[in-house]
Parts: sequence; C-alpha cells; structure tokens
Amino acid sequence: MSAGAKDGLTFAIHPSEALVPASRRAELLASPGFGRVFTDHMVTIEWTEGVGWHDAQLRPYGPFSMDPASAVFHYAQEIFEGLKAYRQAGGAVVMFRPTANAARFNRSAARMAMPELPEDTFIQALELLVTQDRDWVPGADPRGHQTAGSEDSLYLRPFMIATNVGLGVSRPSSSYTFAVIASPAGRYFPGSIHPVSVWLADSYTRAAPGGTGAAKTGGNYAGAFAGQLEALANGCEQVVWLDATEHQRVEEMGGMNIFFVRGAGSQARMMTPGLTGTLLPGITRDSMLTLAPDLGIPAEEGAISVAQWRAGCESGEITEVFACGTAAVITPVGTVRSAAGSWTIGDGEPGPVTMRLREHLLGIQFGQLPDPYGWVHKVC
Repeated sequence: MSAGAKDGLTFAIHPSEALVPASRRAELLASPGFGRVFTDHMVTIEWTEGVGWHDAQLRPYGPFSMDPASAVFHYAQEIFEGLKAYRQAGGAVVMFRPTANAARFNRSAARMAMPELPEDTFIQALELLVTQDRDWVPGADPRGHQTAGSEDSLYLRPFMIATNVGLGVSRPSSSYTFAVIASPAGRYFPGSIHPVSVWLADSYTRAAPGGTGAAKTGGNYAGAFAGQLEALANGCEQVVWLDATEHQRVEEMGGMNIFFVRGAGSQARMMTPGLTGTLLPGITRDSMLTLAPDLGIPAEEGAISVAQWRAGCESGEITEVFACGTAAVITPVGTVRSAAGSWTIGDGEPGPVTMRLREHLLGIQFGQLPDPYGWVHKVC
C-alpha cells in the first residue's frame, strides 16, 4: 500500500503484524503517564544530499540501526517538535495547530543547518500515523466517543537526526532521518491540578543571544538538566531561566513559557516575556496571546525582572503566574524560591484567570467549545 503527499512524495505503508493486543492496549491507556508507552507504528523519511527527501514509509515501531559514528551522536545535530491528537466528544480525532508546528520545525531546521521538510509532508506524516494508530488515542468509550472528564491525549513527537557517518566538523551532515512516533499521554504533572514551585536559576544559562534558544533542539534540553536538578535539590518542581547577560530578566520556565497576571476580575491583564531569540516561541504561548483578549483579558509581550516579580507579588499587583506548553497545557505557579529568598504568588492556589484559560483551551481541543481560530485539524 502507499499514500501520496501533495509535494509528490509517496509513503509506503507497512502495517505491523505484531499489534499490541486490544486488552493490553486498554490496560496501558488506563494510566499512560507521559512518554512511557508508544503506539504500534512510526513514520520515517530519509534525506540525502543531491537526492532530497525519499523513502517515506509508515512502518512498525522499533529501533533504528545506526553507525556509531553518525553525526547526531557526536555533534547533536537534531531537532524535534511536540503536539497532540485529541479524541473529541463526537468521536472525531483531531490535532491542534499542526501547521504551526510544521513552521517552527523548519525554523529550527534552518538554525541547525538541516534541510527543511515541506509542510504538506510534515502534516501527512502525522495524519498517517494518527490514522493508523487511532485506537491508541485515549479517552474513548465503547462507541469511540470521548470519555467524560478525560484530559488524556496522544502526544506526537516528530524529529530529525543527522545520520552522516564521520567525525569531521567542517560542514553539517549530508544525510538525515525524519521520524514521527506517538505516545498516549496523561497529565504531565501527575495528580490533580496544583500550583508548582519554581527555582530561579542564577548559576546556569539556558540560552544566549545568537544561540539556539529559539530552536527546538535537544541540546537546549540537555544543557537544562543541571538547572532542573538544582531546582529539585532545593525542593522545587521546575526551574525558571533568566537572561544570560545579567541573570535578572525572566525568560521561560523549564520547557515551558511563562505568563504573569496583574490585577483581578475585570481588571486582570496578562504579560509574557517577549521573543528575544533566546526563548522558545511556544504554540500554546501564541494561542494564549490570541485567546485571552477574546475572553476580555488583555495580553501583551514585555519584560519582567526578578525584583519586579517579587515586588509585584508582595504588593498584590501580580495575582497569578502560570506556565504553558503542549505537554503541560497550562500549569499554575504557586511559590518561587531562589538563593536570595522565597515568596508566594497570590494565595498559593490556582487562580481564576489561569483556570479559565486552561478550561477554555481544553474545551477547544476536545471539541466541547467552538474553534473560531481554525486551530483544530481533523484527522479521522
């Protein structure tokens, strides 16, 4: 079997002959966690200099066979994306803003000197995998409809790695593999919605001007682990990254963007650090900047220092803080700790603006609320 993309690339379809039994799949979907369980299939496409994209296929999920001298192992030439597929109330399976992920994927590719993937091909790779493995999309009752109250989804991980064999560093790789895998996912932070505690990292820097901070590349996350371990050692769940020059301006939180809410009720307004090239332009972040004003909550990009954050909380001006991203959706922040002291945001509980935005976003994604923005992309 095969399926053709709009750009002329044809996908060979090779269904697995060893599917996970339905009973076992149901057990796994009952409590999937995050990033621990994977579906029956994956998609791969090869790129070779002078040939371009070729050998596109949907095939059984399984290991890659790679030479130990492959460039990705030595020089970290790699990018990835993260988005989700949702089972909506009527039974349809949709993806959220995949074209935005396709565009960001190619921006990351350009920064990492990797070939861009045609947007149509990126989308079709996702559609093929989700359609083939639609029984893995969580939340279905016996009729295939979404289970009431379920927030589980199918997390999609497109990525590209450098496969050229050799240890020279004079030029980027001459060959690459693009792949998509899928993982049923529960809440990123287990349990009920609760405010997380954060640690201000002033000993480490996530990204600097001119670096790769705006690219979704694995090295950014590897370099962040030391800061995350420092946060855990200080009793916090997440790390907050500050600017590389003065370590005073707030940039982002762990692998998520961060928002500050000033005021309350009809006077509430939001701000998120502006895109300076050192932080990731999140798809959920962009969605918040669009959604919030339509709900009567002004939203803007700006800058905030650690001192302003603390003073705003102590005066009551800053009433809520939340982080957002594909994996964690919208997560309230309750307390802040640093080497210089700690403080609480509001009353330390999830705030009304945070929860309203969270519920509205999930309502759009799961088909319980209208989608006036065209964000939802139906798959099957």
